[in-house]
Amino acid sequence: MTCAHPPDAITAAELTIRYPYAQTNAVGPLDFAVAEGERVLLLGPSGCGKSTVLHALTGLLPSAIPAQRNGILQLFGDAVADRSPAEWAEQVAILFQDVEQTLAGFTVADEIAFSLENRAYPAASMAAAVVEAMHAAGLNMAWRDRRIATLSGGQKQLVALAASLAQGGALTIADEPTANLAPQAAQLLAERILAPGRTTLIVDHRLGPLLDRIDRVIVLSASGQLLVAGSTDWVFSHHGAALVEAGIWTPPAVRLRLKLNAAGYKIPPLWRVEELLSHISPGPELAPFLLRPSVAPGPEQVRLERADCAPPFGPVVLQGISLGLHGGQVLGILGPNGAGKSTLAACLSGLAPPKAGRRHGPRGAIVFQNPEAHFSTESPRAEFAALGLTPEQVETALRDWGLSEQADQHPFTLSMGQKRRLALALMTETDRWPILILDEPTTGLDHRGAAQVARRIRALAQAGRAMAVITHDADFALSVCDRIVILAEGRIAAEGPAPDILCDMALLQGVGLEPPEMAPLLANMVPIPC
Repeated sequence: MTCAHPPDAITAAELTIRYPYAQTNAVGPLDFAVAEGERVLLLGPSGCGKSTVLHALTGLLPSAIPAQRNGILQLFGDAVADRSPAEWAEQVAILFQDVEQTLAGFTVADEIAFSLENRAYPAASMAAAVVEAMHAAGLNMAWRDRRIATLSGGQKQLVALAASLAQGGALTIADEPTANLAPQAAQLLAERILAPGRTTLIVDHRLGPLLDRIDRVIVLSASGQLLVAGSTDWVFSHHGAALVEAGIWTPPAVRLRLKLNAAGYKIPPLWRVEELLSHISPGPELAPFLLRPSVAPGPEQVRLERADCAPPFGPVVLQGISLGLHGGQVLGILGPNGAGKSTLAACLSGLAPPKAGRRHGPRGAIVFQNPEAHFSTESPRAEFAALGLTPEQVETALRDWGLSEQADQHPFTLSMGQKRRLALALMTETDRWPILILDEPTTGLDHRGAAQVARRIRALAQAGRAMAVITHDADFALSVCDRIVILAEGRIAAEGPAPDILCDMALLQGVGLEPPEMAPLLANMVPIPC
């Protein structure tokens, strides 16, 4: 007698998905499976259909998102179409790319209890379950009755994590869950949803906290078809060049290895920084591959003097801030979730006047975390035209930002990466703003998109703009920022040249941050030992 093999958690065969009025499939034909207990990372360039696949897995597409889906799509051996998305909720927990799509409660406790209430969970046990989920997600118990609207983007993501943990479910589907999280919070999230034995399908571009917990990687091509699949080692060691060529995120060591090989170094296929260290000696000769030349600051464009900063209608979260932005340089603003980074951006830009102290300088603009806040017309083409660009300039902007094929789509139908590029373009394609602050500009972007944003930021700085970037990505900060300011506990905890600050392990870990993945290679290039 033989035992029947249990069905896979996810089965897709000849899966195709096409949106209304589209001439080609957004996804497929695509075949893949995720076994029970397997943790799988889904990668691909921006706009290749990763989120579309996730939305299809519980029937949100096509029941709530209009589209035509063909082929086989099953969860635990049953056709997805046999149940409604609500009926799948007992088995499948979803963390959406846009956390606002997840949150429905008024307070933190309301949100975590929502799924339990829908399942008629005993009231006597619900309070304990909420506390347990908050503890598992690293949430401060004092937040229990805090309104969701008062939380930062990263804090909201942690609440969504707590709600999914309370929900339970045999399968977790997560769409860029670490995008707005500080490194230690991202590590905690990875520990929870990628624990051994859990079944998880995750899309993410911030690979650092994830890769050691991933069993297999599935990579989609730009057309939404399978490019390569296999173990983490196999995909990044032997297919790293193809992924880089396609603009897909890879570990930084893969990109550095390819650059060094092109420069004449003989380095075998590998993808970890510690493996690189066994083949090269850190030293000044690596500087051109890792660091940008230093840039002298231009005239100061804006300054805060002993400013107390608060969000609109909220309490003061930063006190006694003295900080300036100079033309020609890029300032990186880093800190743990809830440290006040977005509040500082509002104060620096002039959108939120300081509660005490003074601000000097012209008004600036912020590219917000939520790109949809920037859209007011029916298409990217119309958005550019509304800026006053000529038809020729509109076409150039669409091409430069990789949006020509989406020129006449409604902005809200774009992928998150495409929305991000459009929002950035709308704020940078004119010279209206002498001061620009970008809040998490790489969220949802593939490597090609992030590199494009980095080049654009540097070009704007070189043209004399005062630029600041809020980010949790230390490697991106190292690539684009001249100076770094660290916020923690309502104040500026440190400020200085980017390589010095980003290689100060004790400083970063003391405030819940992590150094760039390339920090071990910077050891002999900066005065602070990594």
